[in-house]
Amino acid sequence: MNVTVTSTAATSNSTVCVKIGESAISDLLMSVYILAFIFGLIFNVLTLGPIWQQVRRQNVLGIFLLNLSLSDMLFLFTMPLWINYYRQDHHWGLGVISCSVAGFFYYSNMYISIYLLCCISVDRCLVVTYPLRSKTHRTSRYAWAQCATVYVVVIAMHIMVLVNDNLTDAHDGANNNDRCYETYPMEKPVALFNLLRGGIGFLLPLLVLAVSYWRVLATVGQSPGLSAQAKRKVRLLSFGHCPV
Repeated sequence: MNVTVTSTAATSNSTVCVKIGESAISDLLMSVYILAFIFGLIFNVLTLGPIWQQVRRQNVLGIFLLNLSLSDMLFLFTMPLWINYYRQDHHWGLGVISCSVAGFFYYSNMYISIYLLCCISVDRCLVVTYPLRSKTHRTSRYAWAQCATVYVVVIAMHIMVLVNDNLTDAHDGANNNDRCYETYPMEKPVALFNLLRGGIGFLLPLLVLAVSYWRVLATVGQSPGLSAQAKRKVRLLSFGHCPV
């Protein structure tokens, strides 16, 4: 993506022009998306069988992983659209609605995956720090309820964005640019919304993950009744390497 910014000022008026043209970065992004689509589809299909076996046993971690895999699959189905977008050197050419729908699944999958990983990390933390108390509450209904909450909240937020958006933010059709989610310079409300989304969607989950893993490592390290090998197994379990 070749971005050129020029500005001219006359008295109190200024004009900013951003041009996204043909470049090797478009080919690189297209190659990355092609590889991600191929390997993502293969690995998700291969892991569905073992994950489903865990779900049938009402395994909590298996339920989280199944929903995580389904979320990834939704995104994978939109990847051919993005591959075509970069093949056309950042020209969408498929209309405003398709751009917004593709962006909806892109961002929804991103935040659903992030918060499902948070659910997994908190679940691992509770298993290690409160093993007896958490055992009575960790049921399949408990896991399905958490996954459903994540899906509903994230999807509802992005539907509100689409309903209140006039689609010009997602689809930049000015001067026949025909770009999708690459409107520059950003309007102030859009930039503020992106900052807020970054804080809630990345910084908050990062804090949850950091605290959860810190609690796991601290609890395991301070347990006098565990041998070094047992502590290692508990650490692996807490990070999701073993089903419970």
